[in-house]
Amino acid sequence: MDSIDYYNKYANMYFETTVNLSMKEALDRFLELVPEGGAVLDLGCGSGRDSLEMLERGYDVTALDGSEEMCALAEIHTGLEVLNMKFEELDFDEVFEGIWACASLVHVSSKKMPEILRKIRKALEMNGILYFSVKKGDFEGYRNERYFTDYEKSDIKELFAKVEGFEIIDIWKSEDVRSDRNDKLWLNVLAKKVEIED
Repeated sequence: MDSIDYYNKYANMYFETTVNLSMKEALDRFLELVPEGGAVLDLGCGSGRDSLEMLERGYDVTALDGSEEMCALAEIHTGLEVLNMKFEELDFDEVFEGIWACASLVHVSSKKMPEILRKIRKALEMNGILYFSVKKGDFEGYRNERYFTDYEKSDIKELFAKVEGFEIIDIWKSEDVRSDRNDKLWLNVLAKKVEIED
């Protein structure tokens, strides 16, 4: 079973356990860097929780997820047409002022991550903002029927050293917002698309 199969199989359970979680702190930090009413991509939107929050704050939201079942639930929750698309299929050209990838890039292998970041960069307008969160640690492989890549702060810096055209704004730690998992730490990353120097 790959990660997408997992979310197709357990879509209802995942929706119920995540739809009411609050990502307010990270969302506030992200959105204060994105122009008011700007075009934002919710990359791996899951339940559509954060898409709805951004919509309600007046942003122009595009939502996508690799799981067909999650897309269907997110459409009901947000009223948006949610794109069923894998990260590697991402093919937008400078259309977003912000890309929000909350707990979704955790499922990308370290080998594929530079390619995905380049696709994200291409989708962002110049000076566009990327937010993503990953689990803190040094594990890579299958855990609970899904593929995970955990990161330390040094791994994030190494990753961006491989992908030109981003400037890291901040990397910070946070506790898991799920009450039964607050012993688990996450790394949050904010980065800006910048010109690639010759």
